[in-house]
Amino acid sequence: MTSPSRADVVEKAAPVAEGKTPVGLAPRQLMWRRFRRDRTGVISACVVLFFFAVALLAPLISSLYGKDPYTTYGLDRPELLDPLTGYPMKPNGGIDGEFWFGIEPKLGRDVLMQLVYGIRTSLLIGLAATVLSTLTGIAIGVVAGYLGGRTDYFLGRLIDLLLSFPQQLFFVAFMPVVTALFVSPQKETPTYFRVTALVMVLWLLGWMQLARLLRGQVLSLREREFVEAAKVTGASPWRIVRKELLPNLGTPILVQATLMLPNFVTTEAALSFLGVGMVEPTPDWGRMFAKGANFYEGDITYMFFPGIAMVVFVVAFNLLGDSVRDAMDPKTTR
Repeated sequence: MTSPSRADVVEKAAPVAEGKTPVGLAPRQLMWRRFRRDRTGVISACVVLFFFAVALLAPLISSLYGKDPYTTYGLDRPELLDPLTGYPMKPNGGIDGEFWFGIEPKLGRDVLMQLVYGIRTSLLIGLAATVLSTLTGIAIGVVAGYLGGRTDYFLGRLIDLLLSFPQQLFFVAFMPVVTALFVSPQKETPTYFRVTALVMVLWLLGWMQLARLLRGQVLSLREREFVEAAKVTGASPWRIVRKELLPNLGTPILVQATLMLPNFVTTEAALSFLGVGMVEPTPDWGRMFAKGANFYEGDITYMFFPGIAMVVFVVAFNLLGDSVRDAMDPKTTR
């Protein structure tokens, strides 16, 4: 037996040298390799993780910074605010070594702490709504697509009905109704109830697009050979869904979830901006925009930091969703 020539060795090693995908790697490893090569996706992931870290570590940041989002520093220290206009005495919204992002006009609360805790509030509500909407969309979409028939028809009409509602107007109109049903108008609505109501309203009108997408995917997958083979072996519907269908739905679920979260965060901020979401004194991203709209003529700096943070967050999450979709697509080469 003759040993392989140098040309044969070079020819066999060529695919790896040319950057083609090595044989034998698991799908998750291949996805991770493609994602790591996408600089935009990696940077976006770091930005998103930074926002979640800020939200999670808000109490620690407050302790290290030495301030909180509730104390009215401007009222406690008259030299910080102009007694006639209520705007910060120092330029650029009162930014200095003590107040890194300045202070709020009229009340003099620390802007940095309001923003940190506002991010915490908005991300908490958006994340809860995303989880509930994703689970509901998976359940209804898979059931409708796999069972078909009357079940598919009924669930399909339900999805069409809910999608017909103008969501933004429904959010604005429905929030006061929900609070009025459970809280007396003479009593102040507790913060926990406002958070719960916001999550429920966002959830009720947030799962339909994912459900419709998964229904179409399942309708296609249930006719594939591996599903038919599972049926022939006597596998139960639950086992088929869990072992055969759900693993093939990971890409649309993950991509849709990464698009849901920033959408829910901006919707929650819009509701607070319109006065039907979070209210004083709870820090909230949208409420900062609402206050900034009243102060921009005398202190545009107050709106600058929450505005930049919102734009960076939404753009980073959308870019991350695109990168995840490309990384999970086996046809993508990077």
